[in-house]
Amino acid sequence: MKLIGNFLLAASLALIALSASAAPSAATQREISGLMQALETSGCRFQRNGSWYDAAAARGHLQRKYDYLLKRDMVDSSEQFIERAASRSSMSGKAYKVSCSGAQEQDASAWFLQQLRQLRTPAR
Repeated sequence: MKLIGNFLLAASLALIALSASAAPSAATQREISGLMQALETSGCRFQRNGSWYDAAAARGHLQRKYDYLLKRDMVDSSEQFIERAASRSSMSGKAYKVSCSGAQEQDASAWFLQQLRQLRTPAR
C-alpha cells in the first residue's frame, strides 16, 4: 500500500512540474529584448490596424502583448514572439507593417525575422 502511495505522490509531482509555467530561456529573453530595442532605435514607423505609430509607441504595444503571452506561457522562442505578438493584430488579424526611411514598406514579421538573423549573426 505504501508503494502505491509513493507512486501516486511521484506521479502527482511530475504532473505539477509539467504543468508549471516555464519562462523562455535567458537567450530567448535577450533576443526578444534585442528585437524590441532594434525597433525602438530604428526610427521606423509601425502600422497597426491602419494607423501609423512611432517606434517607441510600437515597442510599448508589443511589450504589452509579450507580457500577456508570458503570463499564459505562450512564448518559448523568439520566432513565437514574432509570430504571436509582432506580426499581426490579435483583434483584427491584419498584418502589422514597418516603414523605414530609404526602404520599402514591409510586413512586420519579415522585418523582425531580419532583425533576429542580425542578432544571431556573430560580430566579426
